[in-house]
Amino acid sequence: MQLSYSHGVSPRPLIGKTIGDWLDEAAAEFGPQEALVSVFENKRFSYASFRDEVDRCARALIALGVEKGARVGLWSTNCAAWTLLQFGTAKIGAVLVNINPSYRLHELEFALKQSECNVLISGEGFKDADYVSRTCGD
Repeated sequence: MQLSYSHGVSPRPLIGKTIGDWLDEAAAEFGPQEALVSVFENKRFSYASFRDEVDRCARALIALGVEKGARVGLWSTNCAAWTLLQFGTAKIGAVLVNINPSYRLHELEFALKQSECNVLISGEGFKDADYVSRTCGD
């Protein structure tokens, strides 16, 4: 197999680094500085702690059996965990599939089938919708 490489008309070559590589370098260079702040959750992550949590997330995904190229659905509103999962999936080469948090169960089922998700991770709910009661019953 021969890898393709094309950078168009730009004189600058493509960068051969992954998102995980960039995060590791940023953590090494800016370790104690703030990388992520979620005011409504009262959570703050330095670059070093953010990288550590991303690595922990990546290991948890691997423990669930998520492999490179697998699709991981995320049914949640924006939060710190959303960002950690975004970077965690990138670190292991999985694909994050963002699912609209306002979807009803039939829309969720359709999105999961269409995207061929192998795993679904969800938040607790959105507005008046409780995801657990929607998917598991009362």
